[in-house]
Amino acid sequence: MSAEETNARAWHIYGQRQLARAYTPPIPDRLGWTPWEGIGPGAEVLGDVTGRRVLDIGSGTGHHAVHLAQAHGARVTGIELSPTQHERAVSAHADVDGVEFVQADVTEYLAGAEPFDAAYAIGTLAFIDPHRSLPALRDGLLPGAPLILSLLHTDLHGRGPSTEVAPREQTILLRDDPPLPTQMWVLAPQLWEGLLTEYGFRLETVDLFPHPDESASVIQQLLRARRLPDQPARVSSRPRSTRPPAPHAVVGVGAILLSEQGILLGRHRLGTLELPGGSVEAGESFENAVIRELAEETGLVTRAENVELLGTLVDHVEGVLRVTVGALVHSWHGRPATQPDESVGDWA
Repeated sequence: MSAEETNARAWHIYGQRQLARAYTPPIPDRLGWTPWEGIGPGAEVLGDVTGRRVLDIGSGTGHHAVHLAQAHGARVTGIELSPTQHERAVSAHADVDGVEFVQADVTEYLAGAEPFDAAYAIGTLAFIDPHRSLPALRDGLLPGAPLILSLLHTDLHGRGPSTEVAPREQTILLRDDPPLPTQMWVLAPQLWEGLLTEYGFRLETVDLFPHPDESASVIQQLLRARRLPDQPARVSSRPRSTRPPAPHAVVGVGAILLSEQGILLGRHRLGTLELPGGSVEAGESFENAVIRELAEETGLVTRAENVELLGTLVDHVEGVLRVTVGALVHSWHGRPATQPDESVGDWA
């Protein structure tokens, strides 16, 4: 049985037992993020929720949702996986204005729901794999929406949070019945921050609230996060087609030969002085282009190990972008001479 299946079974049994007792918790006077009355902030951490759509994750009997609707004017959707917990909420609060209760898996529900203005979970999100819940919450919240999570930090046995993203055994305690085994993601705040960041949230604050009885080891953590704005899609390249792109650039090489007489230059038929060089052919390295152009234009012979690439010159000629790689030729054989059918000659 998976961790989430174990948890679903435990909460189903829990709801059954509470239904048998006909117990429904009272509507609180303020929204509490810890199991201890008066410890921690109230609904203000959600911001102004008047008229806004708020998601209560793992809403249980729905008493928190009812408080937000009645005291703060929110339009609350309580999402609950356990059928028995959902039954408790509906039987007690079905006629409350501004509240609806849905029995469903939160990730599946959010896939088809209109994005919410805010979401919160009081002690419940730790029962769901965060790699499953957080991406769904990101897609189910509007950009900038708050996500408030109350989570266990240190348990009754003094065990602090885990340093790896993995569930561990915890229990649901009942006053007159045996505890129910569960699997919870009890994670260090740094892990929650990493997960929230990974899935499109910014963690704004972390608060730790110890048990009011100093002899008890339980600590609750409260995470206040916000859904980040959508980033514009990055286009890594233009769409591909079977047609070649229109040519608008030329890549070439210029060979630099230095001797006691100076630098080797030739005269173009148009009158300009030029280095030996020319366009790089398809599949040809810069070094091989230098070797070929030098032989074709001057009759000189060199080898690749004698060619040192220096840098790049970028310029425009008649609307064509030219990228020319300069190369220093350290040694060569022969004497430069004008070659037939070449536009540059009179080398000296």
